[in-house]
Amino acid sequence: MTLGSKVTQWFGGYVDAWDRFWFQPCLPYTVCILRLVVGIMLLYSHVVLAANLTVFLGETAWISNEAAQQLHDGSFGFSDWGWSYLWMIDSPWLLQLHHGMTILVTASFAVGLLTRLTGPLTWFLQLMYLHRMTGALFGFDQIVTYTAMYLMLAPCGSWLSVDAKLRKYFAARRSESGLLRWLLPDASPSVGANIASRLLQLHLCVIYLFGGLAKARGQSWWDGTAMWLSVGIYEYQSVDMTWLANYPRIFTGMTHFTLFWEVFYCALIWPRKTRPFMLLGAVILHGGIAMFLGMITFGVMMIAANGIFVSPEWIGHFWDQRAFQEAEKSEPAQLGKE
Repeated sequence: MTLGSKVTQWFGGYVDAWDRFWFQPCLPYTVCILRLVVGIMLLYSHVVLAANLTVFLGETAWISNEAAQQLHDGSFGFSDWGWSYLWMIDSPWLLQLHHGMTILVTASFAVGLLTRLTGPLTWFLQLMYLHRMTGALFGFDQIVTYTAMYLMLAPCGSWLSVDAKLRKYFAARRSESGLLRWLLPDASPSVGANIASRLLQLHLCVIYLFGGLAKARGQSWWDGTAMWLSVGIYEYQSVDMTWLANYPRIFTGMTHFTLFWEVFYCALIWPRKTRPFMLLGAVILHGGIAMFLGMITFGVMMIAANGIFVSPEWIGHFWDQRAFQEAEKSEPAQLGKE
């Protein structure tokens, strides 16, 4: 074999691996479960917001429409190109009407009703709220928005959804059209499910890597006191954790475990042998944040987002064996469908 042939073969191998990574059809079970969690989390967030809507939106809010716009347009620094039509709405009744529509759309997405339409609309409405409520947000709002953005690329309503029931109804009556097949996708392997999964997986790797590197710049993460400084703050406590002061080795170990896990997440989450340990670390870390630091929605959402690394084939075998077997029998021509 000539040198040129070896180079071509080597390069072709990497191209094939790249194509498999991004474009190999996969089952949508993982993204469907994630849609259910994201929809519920967003619905809960909007229902809670409805109780004090004018405190956060409108001209009389803590942060006025003008101030919210200035936080994005460069008045206080650089412009981030953020925009929201909610900056232009002052009327309380119009805000309530809009919020009612948002709750309805989000609830439809959560139960999997017309997700091809309600998915993008849910993400867009959430983005408008994010740009309007800048200054009153935290990590939960960001991760749930990122996840909703990727889910709208996938057939996330093809399982555990109203869409799946409707598809069976129309299929039983042989009344499916091309538009209906797109609007009510089946649970067969698709490229869209794989692309959405890969984008979220890589996004999580970036989040944890830079989060870990930022922590590594602080002395408290090296001397082991950072975790104590977190659990020792009364404002964050759901459970009194001050007893840890008597066991410095415990909170020091927790601190170093957190730093190591975040920095090396992007490398250790991909190999099959280390992935279960990294996912267990995600449950321990974010479960602890949810139970002991009062950030339940953030902790739950981060655990759910890490679930994107759970194989849909494993879910199919474990949860819905019959549907999994039906998907395996799908025609090869169907594998590229979204």
